Amino acid sequence: MPIPSRTPRTAPVVANGRPSRSHALSVVVPIYRGEDTIGGLVAELHELTRPTETPGGATFQIDEIILVHDRGPDRSDVVLQELERAYPEVRTIWLSRNFGQDAATIAGMSAAGGDWIVTMDEDGQHDPRFIGAFLDAALSERAELVYSKPTNTRPHGFLRNLTSRGAKLVLATVFAFPDSTRFESYRLIRGAIGRQLAEVASNGVYLDVALTWVVGAVAQVPVELRAEGREESGYNYRRLFSLFWKMVLCSGTRGLRLVSLLGVTLGLGGGVMAGVIVYEALTTDNWAPEGWASMIVVLLLVSGAILFSLGLIAEYLGVALHILVGKPLYLTVDSPTPRPIARELTTANKGNDRVEH
Repeated sequence: MPIPSRTPRTAPVVANGRPSRSHALSVVVPIYRGEDTIGGLVAELHELTRPTETPGGATFQIDEIILVHDRGPDRSDVVLQELERAYPEVRTIWLSRNFGQDAATIAGMSAAGGDWIVTMDEDGQHDPRFIGAFLDAALSERAELVYSKPTNTRPHGFLRNLTSRGAKLVLATVFAFPDSTRFESYRLIRGAIGRQLAEVASNGVYLDVALTWVVGAVAQVPVELRAEGREESGYNYRRLFSLFWKMVLCSGTRGLRLVSLLGVTLGLGGGVMAGVIVYEALTTDNWAPEGWASMIVVLLLVSGAILFSLGLIAEYLGVALHILVGKPLYLTVDSPTPRPIARELTTANKGNDRVEH
């Protein structure tokens, strides 16, 4: 369901004593558990709503901050309503249920009207001061997509960081994702591309994979990640595995080719074993079949491989079925589900001063 976008402000401004065009930016932030963190991030972004010069001399300003409420378990909806009243550039998109980070980001991209779209996380890890460097990289390298490249260890536990690196290694080696290590949620996308991609993105798509379908030149900018503004990450291992599996299913037909290769390998192995058994039966006196335990093990392994292959094929068919039956990627509503009046009296925008206008 397309969401109307705003027309960006692109009036010339004066930079370095000469007129230059100010690049209008739209910032999209999916909100799942942002009750305690999104207020501080919006306050930082608000400082960039006036014309700002990048390190390379270009001029930009944030025209709109699009917050997409993804129906998290906290009181983020109350905070978002407060932010809309406090900041004129803030607008909120209310999803009808929890659709996930990718779907929420795409929903925000479809509503963005800027020359460029910046996507960020809600938890405070992404520092807005790098946005200028993103724009410089896009202009200097003529890139339509710029990813952040963390220079420090992610503020997560050792096991999670190790798992993340392992998952990216699997994607790069097994599923031919040579650039998967640069996939980051902190990115700058050319506005026209982001909006059109949001219109055609189907259910089950992984945003970064979809971007590889339509973007040629990609740049990276070193950034330093900050600590999360909350004690517990919004992603548990189940959600992370679900995200990894979505990337696998969006990788194209390589998974099906692996299934075919597995079938050919098992077929050749079975043929060799059959040849050995026939040869021993013809050349060995008093030959009798032995090794039933080994045979059962082989049968179990083969059966498991077949079932795994069928399961992988079924996953692909499931994604195709979602597209064929028209299952929506997201659905928007006019406002959040009403809360009891007593709860509305308490604001959840902790630790952030309200901006007076």
